[in-house]
Amino acid sequence: QVQLVESGGGLVQAGGSLRLSCAASGRTFSNYVMGWFRQAPGKERAFVAGISQYGGNTNYEDSVKGRFTISRDNAKNTVYLQMNSLKPEDTAVYYCAASAGVVLIPLRENEYRYWGQGTQVTVSS
Repeated sequence: QVQLVESGGGLVQAGGSLRLSCAASGRTFSNYVMGWFRQAPGKERAFVAGISQYGGNTNYEDSVKGRFTISRDNAKNTVYLQMNSLKPEDTAVYYCAASAGVVLIPLRENEYRYWGQGTQVTVSS
């Protein structure tokens, strides 16, 4: 069992930055590929970014490439999502998730077993 707790969400103006954190507890954090997903009002939850177990590989959804950076600190059992140049369309609830037993970074939410409770990000225009 892995428990995930997100933090760092909030209200920011367009063009601003936020850094989300996801603290994990339970099993060995470095066993898991970690992902960030988001769900905007009226939309399905969607992949934003993912990072491999030791951080050597990352993957991003096209609309956030060049603006968002995912990273992890296995010593702190934490994964981060640095979000720069935020846009109103980035407004959503952001979730971190953990996936075990995989080599490639999964893009589908059903490939992630453990989920956090989500943190709201609101970008005003």
